[in-house]
Amino acid sequence: MLYLAQVRKNDFLDQHQLRLLARQEAENFWVIIPEEAFILLGKGNTMSEKLLVLVELSPTGDIERLEDATSWVLGLIENYLTTGITPEFLQQEAERAEHWRQSLTLQNQDLARRSLELEARREQIQALEETLKRDKNGYHKDEA
Repeated sequence: MLYLAQVRKNDFLDQHQLRLLARQEAENFWVIIPEEAFILLGKGNTMSEKLLVLVELSPTGDIERLEDATSWVLGLIENYLTTGITPEFLQQEAERAEHWRQSLTLQNQDLARRSLELEARREQIQALEETLKRDKNGYHKDEA
């Protein structure tokens, strides 16, 4: 699983550790890790303190991949923050989408109702046509 982490110095153990900040749940969905969770890097691994990194952990919690998060953060800025996408904008878009969904639902219900009405009218017309045919056939039989 992929995490965003920050390198910290553990003075007690005299080694660096990663403080896990967020976890990737889906491609563009991350969850903040509210509790403090740390992973020791080991004595030989010295990295700059406060550095943000992306770390991929195995199911057992072992580090499988570790990379500087600078390019990833810059990609986020480029994709989202340079175009003016703010939380407020996203909330407005979500509200607009919900209004569209509700409007489409109402339109769909109206179309379904009209379709049922048309079907009922078609059946009435067919019944009238059958009645007219019977009356016409009965009328011709009476003349004969």
